[in-house]
Amino acid sequence: MLGPPGTVVRSIRPYQSSEQYLYAMKEDLAEWLKELYDVDIEVGTFVEVLETGAVLCSHANNVTHVAEEFARSCPDAARHLRLPTAGVACNLAAQPGTFQARDNISNFIQWCRKEMDIKDVLMFETEDLVLRKNEKNFVLCLLELARRAARFGMRAPTLVQMEEEIEEELRQELDLPPADTPLPRPPRKPRDLHNLDQMVRRGMERDGDRGGDDGDRGGHPRTFPRSPGEDPSLPPTGPAPGEPLYLPHPVPHDQDIRREIPRGRL
Repeated sequence: MLGPPGTVVRSIRPYQSSEQYLYAMKEDLAEWLKELYDVDIEVGTFVEVLETGAVLCSHANNVTHVAEEFARSCPDAARHLRLPTAGVACNLAAQPGTFQARDNISNFIQWCRKEMDIKDVLMFETEDLVLRKNEKNFVLCLLELARRAARFGMRAPTLVQMEEEIEEELRQELDLPPADTPLPRPPRKPRDLHNLDQMVRRGMERDGDRGGDDGDRGGHPRTFPRSPGEDPSLPPTGPAPGEPLYLPHPVPHDQDIRREIPRGRL
């Protein structure tokens, strides 16, 4: 997961298998989208609700609106960030599997690449969502978008907040210098750590007797920069000698901006 030149970004891995991690990410993202847009979404209906692309495009337009508000209120800080300047066309009446749904998803993908500068290693394809064949890449893309949008004021999912807190703690422990242009953090909703623990437990119970037999056992709760080309879904290997630690720097905003998304047919 690439950051500024010479640096790379990481993922939290306190789970015994990639399936547990994927389940926890989906649950966290579902709760986050529900809070942002009052949309009826759960971990079990995660893909079903998003497969028309309507919620995704509405989210892209909301992120763009937040970025515009941030640029007006904090022009000095905005100069140091990559901010989206254009939204996307959206068909809110699109049905699953239709051309309109594919068009929505394609518009969202192009927006992520062009406006948010999300790299291909963290992107997904239209067919991945329409045919539900590569859920991991889709989820990783949404998390990376959340990380980047948090820098200019969007509320972040719990896992992203945890990443930022752990990275800040690591910076202090390793006695690393502060960022060149430190930005104030946004006010955050208090996290219910019991609920987060339940997310992990449910993922572990769901994995059941398989015991994480995919060989992916990154159980260390710390996070580190990744090596170039490293699979973002696998445990990070730790910082290379002399490699700087990249931290996102979200900034405050006056209020949470919510956009209404029609219920029922999205």
